[in-house]
Amino acid sequence: MKKIIAAILFLLPFTSFTQTDVLILQKNGRNIKTYAPGMPIMLHTIYDQWFDGTLTDLKNDSVYINNIPFHVKEIDELRENFSKLHLQAAGTILIVAGVGVLALNVINGLYTDEPAGTWVKTSGWITAGVFIIAGIIMKSAKYSNYPIGKKYTLHYLNLRPQKAPADLPMKPIESPTQPDAH
Repeated sequence: MKKIIAAILFLLPFTSFTQTDVLILQKNGRNIKTYAPGMPIMLHTIYDQWFDGTLTDLKNDSVYINNIPFHVKEIDELRENFSKLHLQAAGTILIVAGVGVLALNVINGLYTDEPAGTWVKTSGWITAGVFIIAGIIMKSAKYSNYPIGKKYTLHYLNLRPQKAPADLPMKPIESPTQPDAH
């Protein structure tokens, strides 16, 4: 029984398919992102439609998003979604913190009976400004678009063999003939 289980465990990798096709996004010839089945993807088609979902399969130059097939030539833009990083919520917090720094400096100036022009120091203006500007940038960072064209290219890399080498027909080998030396 142990020999049968050991044989099954050793022969199992020979029957499974380990490689899948991949979709490669390049910018000026350098790889930006590689997509494989199971990864989230957001794309725009030449039919002016956005599709967002999970890349379920890549087969025969077709991209399957939630089991809906698209040919690679139908994709004209890819989008990277940053909203899952919660940048918008963090941006709001930074804006509130910047306004809070200014408010705290004003309240502190009122409490210590300082003249109105000296309530907010230079460091307070800089800190509040950095917080507010960083918050605005983070709130606007929802997506990064990659339009397919001159700068960005999309390549389909087929890693699945169409036929196994044993299934290919063999041509008979002819013996080489030498021309007559007459």
